[in-house]
Amino acid sequence: MSSRPTLDRATAVLRDIFGYPAFRGLQADIVEAVAEGADALVLMPTGGGKSLCYQIPALLRPGVGIVISPLIALMQDQVAALRQAGVRAAFLNSTLAADEARTIERALVAGELDLVYFAPERLALPRTLDLLERSRPALFAIDEAHCVSQWGHDFRPEYLQLSVLHERFPEVPRIALTATADPQTRTEIIERLALDGARVYVSSFDRPNIRYTIVDKTDPRTQLLRFIRDEHAGESGIVYCLSRRKVEETAAWLADQGIDALPYHAGMDAATRAEHQTRFQRDDGIVMVATIAFGMGIDKPDVRFVAHLDLPKSIEGYYQETGRAGRDGLPADAWMTYGLADLVQQRRLIDTSEADDAFKRVATAKLDALLGLCETASCRRVRLLSYFGEPSQPCGNCDTCLDPPETWDATEAARKALSAIYRTGQRFGAVHLIDVLRGKPGERMARWGHDQLGVFGVGADLTEAVWRGVFRQLAALDLIRVDHEAHGALKLAEASRPVLKGEQRVELRRVRETAGTRRSRRVAPSSLPPADMALMDRLRAWRLDLARTQSVPPYVIFHDKTLAEIARVRPRDLGALGDIGGVGAKKLERYGDDLLALLASA
Repeated sequence: MSSRPTLDRATAVLRDIFGYPAFRGLQADIVEAVAEGADALVLMPTGGGKSLCYQIPALLRPGVGIVISPLIALMQDQVAALRQAGVRAAFLNSTLAADEARTIERALVAGELDLVYFAPERLALPRTLDLLERSRPALFAIDEAHCVSQWGHDFRPEYLQLSVLHERFPEVPRIALTATADPQTRTEIIERLALDGARVYVSSFDRPNIRYTIVDKTDPRTQLLRFIRDEHAGESGIVYCLSRRKVEETAAWLADQGIDALPYHAGMDAATRAEHQTRFQRDDGIVMVATIAFGMGIDKPDVRFVAHLDLPKSIEGYYQETGRAGRDGLPADAWMTYGLADLVQQRRLIDTSEADDAFKRVATAKLDALLGLCETASCRRVRLLSYFGEPSQPCGNCDTCLDPPETWDATEAARKALSAIYRTGQRFGAVHLIDVLRGKPGERMARWGHDQLGVFGVGADLTEAVWRGVFRQLAALDLIRVDHEAHGALKLAEASRPVLKGEQRVELRRVRETAGTRRSRRVAPSSLPPADMALMDRLRAWRLDLARTQSVPPYVIFHDKTLAEIARVRPRDLGALGDIGGVGAKKLERYGDDLLALLASA
């Protein structure tokens, strides 16, 4: 007889309902602990299987699992997927008509549901708490728990109210989950959600299937288009921009270039946003151009790339957004363009914000950590993981590993740049300063008398692109700063003195002035021989027809990974089909005969 009966029951649920033979990583320990009534804080990367860590305990414990989720899209996707697997799931949010909501509330109180998803602002209402008092909560799952952190990248004030769950239901276990939390944020989650006695589970933050690439910004739209065409033609992806205007303009430009691109931002009307989101989730090959208003909770597993045309605010934000790529475990790209203007813009947003000095210090430290990731000449993954306190080795799957950048002794160039800032009165931006250094004549140069300065033309041996890299890296190193009240003029920082005096060496990353050798598109681990690929295409077409009939995203029926395995194995009976990962009992009952008929005709 097993010494872990709860785990045995959990494994049976995993196999029979979700169609997977075994738990991964820390899942088994988490599921067992929560099912037996323990509180837990779970840090697990996107695509690591966080949802099973609360879905299975909810099915094992008496009562109904209550899930707090910040976005409607996540609720809809997960409820649709659970219903496909035969789980009695529902959500209560603003998309429901009053009679629909009342029907679900009655089912909740009557014990006719296994899992119910709530928005955090709804859960804290006295009426909702009274509703839960009349039902039987099996557990509370707080997803995206980093939203409780006021220092974090995605703070939601309504999350601060969730400590009421412990006060009103002290015997009900709680599990808080997130993919992004540095040590400071973890501490804050525990404090604000009253999880002092919770067991803490920290999985590796590594997403080895994601290739990280950060390129020097020259012509960002053209660089983006080349990246999509060369590496991800016809595939789904997300492009993040900082402003709504840039979202609109970039999406329109990509569409003009033949890319199936759609905009998404909070300023659009709700109906258009919903339509675009639905198309992204249900159609193949859509590129969504968006502000960070889009993405959290999107469960689409086959997003093959996430691109940033603007610098995020922090490593947490960058990791959260790039983590939406490759949730299925297949190769994916995180690609970003980065230049001096990005650094200036983010520092201006911090300096001109109405936040207090303590918040500005934290925000500046977080930005500096991200700048370190952008400017590193070593493995980006090592730098990224070390931010979350995880040691690692060079990955061999980021741009700096695959094509190591050169560094150079830039001490003399740095002194020239700093001198140009000083000699021109610390009143000009990088564009004018580069013209001074390269000796570029003109009316503006003559008007200011800068063509008579000793620094005029002393940097003619370096190209404009190299000088842009020098100024950007000097700013990232805090040797120069930007005066936002003087329209972005560069000024000397106190730390520049030893460099100007020749007392400190400066080593910089050499800027690549060309795009480099085009990388060949990678072959995914699940790539199939031509005959099996033809069958895979038929399976995807069959799945798409079903999805449209049922008004659900195709991936909630079967993931691509499951279809690829079916195409490879070509099972001949229900027993063999049921052994494929992702084919649970309910799906086998619902789709098994049709799949076998399709396979027999192939």
